[in-house]
Amino acid sequence: MKFLRNPREDPKPTRRPEDYNVEMLSKETLETYRRMTPGERLALALRMTQENIPALFEGSPEVVRRRFELLARENDERNHNMLTAIARTKVRP
Repeated sequence: MKFLRNPREDPKPTRRPEDYNVEMLSKETLETYRRMTPGERLALALRMTQENIPALFEGSPEVVRRRFELLARENDERNHNMLTAIARTKVRP
């Protein structure tokens, strides 16, 4: 997978497509998602999650434990990045 920028860097303050990892999905797929209502996108995400739950528990207990530790670390990092970005947008007195 080719990234247009290092995903570990803070995002640039612009909203240009070239600043993001736009090569992951085709333009047609992105356009289809944009036309969906929030409810349709949520239903799609929930369906995909439901379909993939069995795969999360495949393997030895050690493999499953490591898989969930990785997911927790990725979620913590994503939450940290979102909170950092929100903090940057706050008006300073």
